[in-house]
Amino acid sequence: MSKTTDNDASTCWAVIAAAGSGERMGSGVAKQYLSVAGHPVICWALRPFLAESRVSGVVVVLAPGDREWSECAPDTGDKLFLTTQGGSERAESVRNGLRALEAYAQPADWVLVHDAARPCLAAEDLTCLLGKLWDDDVGGLLALPVRDTLKQEVPGAGTVQATVARRGMWLAQTPQMFRYQVLCDALDAAIASGERVTDESAAIERAGLSPRLVEARPHNLKITYPQDLGIAEHLLPREF
Repeated sequence: MSKTTDNDASTCWAVIAAAGSGERMGSGVAKQYLSVAGHPVICWALRPFLAESRVSGVVVVLAPGDREWSECAPDTGDKLFLTTQGGSERAESVRNGLRALEAYAQPADWVLVHDAARPCLAAEDLTCLLGKLWDDDVGGLLALPVRDTLKQEVPGAGTVQATVARRGMWLAQTPQMFRYQVLCDALDAAIASGERVTDESAAIERAGLSPRLVEARPHNLKITYPQDLGIAEHLLPREF
């Protein structure tokens, strides 16, 4: 597959962050490889990107020494499909995923970064994100407005210090969608500074840009605790 020369063409890439260990699951197996509704979590996470015609290729960023991926790698059809090794922090892992696309992506191409531990992304939400951001100057992310009352804890005490105003507060989700070169530069700057950014939007914000918020469904949960598997099982379709 060669580089696309027309930046107006439907050129979009997906980077799936799958280098985490998922310590809070307490299972001894990385959470992206746990089974839910008959398939590994990561296979469900990949599914909407492999089905989306505007996604030209996918990179899966794996943990060093990953032994599970080869047992569940899906059929990718005619899409470009690559794997690469992650780093010690999310920003480094995603940057490695972007680096794997250097021979294919143009600076203005779009990149969708998604958590391998989010198996319930609806195709409709992905379509909505692509539609709302395709002509945007910056890009943005799926997110959910905060509906519950927020409490700030007294550090280490387990008691309430204050009630935090929820107006204008959103819960960040993935995928997050940004221009290839803009995201590369933002992550490079964040990594060089030593500042820890926990998602791609934070790196873009740090660069002085304002990502757009695209409201998602609450079903796009991230598998973090054992009980999340049961919730995902209920939300996912019966057939893969």
